[in-house]
Amino acid sequence: MFYWRSTIPAADARRWVDVAFTGRSAGRGEGPYAGLNLGGQVGDDVAAVERNRAALAASLDLTRERLVFLNQVHGTDVVAAHGPWQGPPPEADAVVSSAPGLALVVLVADCVPVLLHDVQAGVVGAVHAGRPGMLAGIVARAVEAMRTLGADRVTAVVGPSVCGRCYEVPGDMVHQAASVAPSSVTTSWSGTPAIDVAAGVVEQLTRLDVTVERVDGCTRESEELYSYRRDHTTGRFAGVVVLRDQADR
Repeated sequence: MFYWRSTIPAADARRWVDVAFTGRSAGRGEGPYAGLNLGGQVGDDVAAVERNRAALAASLDLTRERLVFLNQVHGTDVVAAHGPWQGPPPEADAVVSSAPGLALVVLVADCVPVLLHDVQAGVVGAVHAGRPGMLAGIVARAVEAMRTLGADRVTAVVGPSVCGRCYEVPGDMVHQAASVAPSSVTTSWSGTPAIDVAAGVVEQLTRLDVTVERVDGCTRESEELYSYRRDHTTGRFAGVVVLRDQADR
């Protein structure tokens, strides 16, 4: 079920945060979606996706409606969640919350999933940071939204994504990336221009005085993760963050 998972307790142990990235194992998807595909708009069977989402909720000891998804569009909008959405998911690429027992979910298949938390303040966030979002500033907007909710010492867990060696791009994109996050500029395995989006995200987070933890893994190189660059037609894995509170049990 999980590619990586961790629990971060508050100092008084009355509150904690669960952070996780899912893998492809233990899912109901078939063909190019084989495994735990959680993406509902990629061509997979709707019923299979819903069973996978229900399985994810159960593994987090939550009911299905406590999973909060977004309609991701590679933009810079950040929304606050106070409970399950009433109606379709909003069009946004980051979500923040101070509500316990709510799983904030972002879906990726090469883009960078960023999970934010300040366990002492009781604020969490999840960000879908693809190349367009990284260049447009989605990370900074999400951190700002966290701080608006009262976060003081934000930590980011940056999940697996396509690495710079595997993300060849035209030269003009490299120049654009260099002007925003110089550390994202790199070269591919074959020596052509490339972008390391995760490195750019980490640079931006560091500038914002956010503590960063990296979870290793290249989506294109790992069969345990979905990769659009590798397979084109494929599923989506998730970055998930949940604020927990003893009073919510």
